[in-house]
Amino acid sequence: MRRNFPLNTVDAFLVTAKHLNLTHAAKELCLTQGAVSRKISTLEEWLGFSLFDRHARGLHLTPQGSALLPELQQAFEHLLNVASDAAHKPSVIRLKAPTCAMRWLVPKLVQLESVSPDIQVALTTTVEHGVNFNNEPFDAAIIFGKPSANGTLLFEERLTPVISQHLLPDGEITPEDLSRYTFLHPTRDRTDWSLWFAQNVPNPPAMNKNQHFDTMDLAISAAIQGFGIAIADATLVAEDLHRGRLVQPFAGSVKTGACYCLALKPGEDGHAGLEGFKRALLAVS
Repeated sequence: MRRNFPLNTVDAFLVTAKHLNLTHAAKELCLTQGAVSRKISTLEEWLGFSLFDRHARGLHLTPQGSALLPELQQAFEHLLNVASDAAHKPSVIRLKAPTCAMRWLVPKLVQLESVSPDIQVALTTTVEHGVNFNNEPFDAAIIFGKPSANGTLLFEERLTPVISQHLLPDGEITPEDLSRYTFLHPTRDRTDWSLWFAQNVPNPPAMNKNQHFDTMDLAISAAIQGFGIAIADATLVAEDLHRGRLVQPFAGSVKTGACYCLALKPGEDGHAGLEGFKRALLAVS
């Protein structure tokens, strides 16, 4: 019998009981008087007793209606509160991101928490550059690689040398001076440095001393500590340059053709707040 209860009639009863006037109740509910009257009749039929006495001057609650009114008001208010709380609970976005993107991402998440407190991000870092939403428990991911139609561009990779101010001699350095530094490589090969030399230095210096790292973030951290000179993405080191932790000794940078993109879990299984999360992340400076 519970399942047959006409829940959609309760608001008609409560509003009509407030006004004791079908015209006013219909206006508040945005219904016709006939529709309001039918809702009340449906509820009365289910209850087995009348809720209102109809008089020429208007409506009056019956004794049964008067007894039922406060209980229904309380129950309906509780129902609305439960629904409102559910609708305004923070959205938890399960985000996967490569460690190399942390220098860009973490400040964004700090700002996002300030301007959009309803969005909570559960962050998982990885050395992987992609995501498989079918097999991984994530709602969104920052992916690194070639541009993809399935992701929203965050920024393109642009490589430039960076070094600690403490390692720089007085005045400027030339590409020829680089041979006396330890070259910090963000990968196990020397592709990134070679690409920058190819477009900026016709006669590249000898790389006599080298250190290789598994991620760009580690290479950048080593450069900040004065280990040597790193080749790094200009966007990822922007804050380090701004705060003086690193210096960009040469103006030239080189695009690699790779980029960082935000991918969202596709289809109906995707998180309901994903589009809002994407807009908020792109909006923070």
